[in-house]
Amino acid sequence: MFHPTSTQKLTDSKPKCWYHALLLENALIKKYNPRYNVLLKDGKTYPSICITKEYLPKIFSTRNINKKLGTYYGPYSHVGSMHAVLELIKKLYHPRTCKQPLTEEGVKGGKYQVCLEYHIKNCGGPCINKQSWDDYQKNISQAREILKGNTRQVLRDMREEMMKLADELRFEEAEEIKRRYLLIEQFVAKSEVVSQTINNVDVLSITNDEKIAFVNYIHVSNGQINQSFTFEYKKRLEESDEELLQLAIVEMRERFNSNAKEIILPLEVDINLEGVTITVPQRGDKKTLLDLSIMNGKQYKFDRLKQAEKLNPEQKQVRLMKELQDLLHLPKLPYQIECFDNSNISGTDAVAACVVFKKMKPSKADYRKYNIKTVVGPDDYASMKEVVYRRYKRLLEEKQPLPDLIVADGGKGQMEVIRQAVQDELNLDIPIAGLAKNDKHRTNELLYGFPPRVIGIKDTSELFRVLTQLQDEVHRFAITFHRDKRSKRALHSELDDIKGVGSKTRDELLNSLKSVKKIREADLSVLAEIIGSAKAKIVFTHFHPKE
Repeated sequence: MFHPTSTQKLTDSKPKCWYHALLLENALIKKYNPRYNVLLKDGKTYPSICITKEYLPKIFSTRNINKKLGTYYGPYSHVGSMHAVLELIKKLYHPRTCKQPLTEEGVKGGKYQVCLEYHIKNCGGPCINKQSWDDYQKNISQAREILKGNTRQVLRDMREEMMKLADELRFEEAEEIKRRYLLIEQFVAKSEVVSQTINNVDVLSITNDEKIAFVNYIHVSNGQINQSFTFEYKKRLEESDEELLQLAIVEMRERFNSNAKEIILPLEVDINLEGVTITVPQRGDKKTLLDLSIMNGKQYKFDRLKQAEKLNPEQKQVRLMKELQDLLHLPKLPYQIECFDNSNISGTDAVAACVVFKKMKPSKADYRKYNIKTVVGPDDYASMKEVVYRRYKRLLEEKQPLPDLIVADGGKGQMEVIRQAVQDELNLDIPIAGLAKNDKHRTNELLYGFPPRVIGIKDTSELFRVLTQLQDEVHRFAITFHRDKRSKRALHSELDDIKGVGSKTRDELLNSLKSVKKIREADLSVLAEIIGSAKAKIVFTHFHPKE
């Protein structure tokens, strides 16, 4: 059986832009009228549009709901979309904006006077009968239809009226209708979620997981998406996508009482429904709808996965390891990943570092620092090869577990010297990858294999961020070690090289004589007064071996 989502998402369809999403949200609010959705009913949070119950109704936005005053449309979750609709109605129908309580008797008795809005042509002057009551009510009626989203019917009626006026040679009136027609058409072109030519259509797509299939259902009516749900189907056998969609079509059409004459699917399905056409679009508006449904299914799958990972953090780590394994075609899950980096300044104080990630997280107890011993000068490749060889030769001697993947902080050159040390000299079969950087020194490529090839991975993906974290961590660790070593060398003095003289004796001499030069020039008696005769003789002999 299919299991529907516990909560209907008003913006589940996720149109291509925020404005589309708001229109869909408002359409669903009007249709389902949620009683207990506090945020959507709270007048302090979302405004609505009111059409008053007056002789000459006004149209305005408000946050205070009083159903005795008029009819309310909304609430609108975004003030900008509400103002866009109000602006359209104002341009089309020029509803009155004055706050006078106009009555039929007052209008007929000439009680009122026109205001500035009439003179600047923002109002037709119904208060003095410059605009008839019937014409004003007709405009308000069309405004109601626009607020309900029934723009198709409004356009159809306006087109008929425009053609009728043209046939009667009333071209000026027809031109005014045409102006309104074009305004509405322009508004619809910017705001409609789907094409107005698509009506009463079901759209289904499927997104698979190992044990669960996610089937998204969309129903389109009058050019609007008015239903969008994602269902989970737990696989019990190795059902194909075609078999799952067959079940889903029957289940969902029955559940939602759909009588759509067309069903849009991502693949051909062997199912016979009387009077129903199965379409597998390749382009156009229907293909856009199908892509939207597929995106919904993927997003729902992603959200469920995130929810499960919050409850079980290890699930996320296993997923990332599995993703990396599949991407590189590794023989086993990369439980332990090691990364190397060098650091030196023109070959001085050359050091290297190795960081270890276990289950895609740093394992700082396994980090290692290395002083470069055999390489003279700034040779990064030779330094990398030395450190990698020392690392894995020692692990072999101590019978420690080897990594499942080695990552080089660099491109093809670093990968090659690591391969020489690991495979050629130590005869180990450990997969090797590389993280290359672009001209701006930003990681942009994952390399693997020999010869190395670029592996397709999005730089915005979670896995790529973890690999970048690994690279940043080894760089930080190597730089810190190199900085510490350089600082210690800067603080090193000749007194540290005298055998038998410790840090306490050194500090006493420096505090008294202030510099190594003065210690070297001091005679034996001066030194003896500071540190005693025995230590003084050692220091004096070091600086004056002939004496």
